[in-house]
Formats: sequence, structure tokens, C-alpha cells
Amino acid sequence: MQMTIKNKEYEVITSQDISCIEEAVDKSTLTMPVVAVYCGSRMGNSDVYEQAARALGRALANSGLGLVYGGASIGLMGAVADEVIKGGAQAVGVIPTFMLKHEIAHQELTRLHLTDTMHTRKTVMAEYADAFITLPGGLGTLEEIMEIATWRQLYQHEKPMIILNIDGFYDRMIEHLTYTTEQGFMKQEDLDRLVVCNTIDEAIDLLQTIVRIEDAVDTEKMAGK
Repeated sequence: MQMTIKNKEYEVITSQDISCIEEAVDKSTLTMPVVAVYCGSRMGNSDVYEQAARALGRALANSGLGLVYGGASIGLMGAVADEVIKGGAQAVGVIPTFMLKHEIAHQELTRLHLTDTMHTRKTVMAEYADAFITLPGGLGTLEEIMEIATWRQLYQHEKPMIILNIDGFYDRMIEHLTYTTEQGFMKQEDLDRLVVCNTIDEAIDLLQTIVRIEDAVDTEKMAGK
């Protein structure tokens, strides 16, 4: 299936493609590792969030790291992508076709993928990613990092996962996950794998030591096979 955006044809990746996702996601043409960034499609009520998103984008590019994200030009998502692109790094966007009614796809990306569903989108992003960083965001952002953490708990991948706790945004979530662990519903090792960084420099330093891990997500398990 194909879709046209601004007179350009895009192939739509569907759920049927998940079991052979390597054919749809050709990382061989990328010249750098890419980091999946989960973040809001809104800017939030404080300037500190946009500032952090832009600083992260610049830091990724300066460190020779690219970006894979939700593909939009708005909110913190667009801010991160803008700075990655300005810095000369590669940026891959992945957006479901139905979201094009709500979010404007970024027009300056290295590569833009369209998908049929949110689940396909997340699988494509996970396939691209060498690591995951979470900035502030809403329900979608929370759902994304919790799902990728669950996949790690179920041995679907071994990629680093970082919570970028800007201005204490995730303090309450971290407190709840700690309580969840104390109550026996989560293992301490699974909590520890969600690495909390309070500054961008801290996150980048961590990525530089572990981001080149070669470990493809087991997409067949994701597809229930």
C-alpha cells in the first residue's frame, strides 16, 4: 500500500511486515547509530521542556548519534528533530497514516516511514533504535517507554533505556515504580534497567559507552510467533 504526501510516494509498512521487518527497515544505509526518543507532541507549560528537547537534539548530533522518533514536526518531537537535523545527523521519522490528520509530518527527515497502526510504528522504531531515551510527554510517551521496558523484562531486547528526568518531571513515576517493586510486582533488576539521568550530559556520557550494542529486537515474538 502506498500514500502520497506533498507529491511524494511513501510505502506504508503494515502489521504483516513485522515478521520480516528487516526488509522494511534497512539500517545498512545509515552512517551512525540512532537513538529512539520518546517525547510529547506538545511543548508543555514550561520552557524548560523545549529547551531540554533542543539541547538533547544538539547533543545527539554532536556525539555522532542519529534519531528515530514519531515523525512529527510539532511539540517536543519536532524540537528534537530540528536540532538533530541542524547538527548534520540523521533523523528517521515513523508515523501512522491516521496520525497525519493530527500531526504534521516533518519534511526534512533523512527518512520517513508511514505505518498502518501504532503497534507497527513502535516495532519499526524499536528495530531502528540502538538505545531509548524518554523526555517529558503525555500518555503516548508513558505507554511507549513502559512497553519497551516490558519487552526488556520479557527478554525481547537488551538495549539501554534512559529516563531523562528533566526538572523532576518523572519523580512521581519513579516513586511509583519503586513502590511497585517494593510490593513484589516488579523485580529490582527490571527497575534498575530503566536508568534515570537528571541531565543531558549524563545521558550522553552513558550512551557513548553502550549505544553500539548490536541486538535486534525479536520481532517474531512481538508478532506472537
